[in-house]
Amino acid sequence: MILLEDTRQQAGKHDLKHEWFEKHGIEIRRCRLYAGDYTLPTNQSVCIDTKKDIGELIQDVQTDHVRFRDELLRSKEAGIKLYILVENEGRYVDYRKTIWNATIRCIDDLNNWHNPRLYIKKNGKPVYPKAMPGTQLAKICHTMEERYGCKFLFCKPDESAKLIIDLLQGKEGG
Repeated sequence: MILLEDTRQQAGKHDLKHEWFEKHGIEIRRCRLYAGDYTLPTNQSVCIDTKKDIGELIQDVQTDHVRFRDELLRSKEAGIKLYILVENEGRYVDYRKTIWNATIRCIDDLNNWHNPRLYIKKNGKPVYPKAMPGTQLAKICHTMEERYGCKFLFCKPDESAKLIIDLLQGKEGG
């Protein structure tokens, strides 16, 4: 199998996925893609856009909103089914290890997600008091799915490569 990877994917940041692809006989060819980070050369009507963590997703929907929205709109207009695959793994949010974020598996799980930036303090005061909470991110993701026809999916980093292949082969359940 041949997998196309967007040239804008940063080299060296996807080694875990690349190792899995290589182990399973999947050849990666890098080229500029119309949408997303991964697709098949034989069927580019399905594309996967990967996010290394929930923080990158927040960056896209908040700071880079116009660019991200335009990619979703461009995909919808071209008839591309775009999956946004967000890697994440459960971990403590605060340095005291009292608040735990479980691995997010679906948009609605974001309602229980605590943004670690809200717990960063300097001289007892929050450094990022306006950091986006999980409830707000969940609403934004639901709205984008409805408006642009994309689909947000969440997985652990070591599940990402297999899920990419499953999605591109039409196995949405993974």
